[in-house]
Amino acid sequence: MSTVFIALQANEDARPIIEAICADNPHAVLNEAPGMVKIDAEGRLVVRRSSIEERLGRAFDLQELQVNLITLSGHIDETEDEFTLSWNA
Repeated sequence: MSTVFIALQANEDARPIIEAICADNPHAVLNEAPGMVKIDAEGRLVVRRSSIEERLGRAFDLQELQVNLITLSGHIDETEDEFTLSWNA
């Protein structure tokens, strides 16, 4: 399998997103750097809207990820409910 990743700004707005990603992907590895948090996962990484909303306490549009997104690696499969990174076609 190949590793995928998502890197987000390290700020208060991104914290609930990062927490949700880590909770939904127990195989993921969190790498913190000054100003950035990179989450690596072998094979697949899923970002779930419902998990983020649970932590934020409000509705969340997955397009809001773009505000704090630095970069990512993997093929993107996106719906209104999930944002998935993988290397599977």
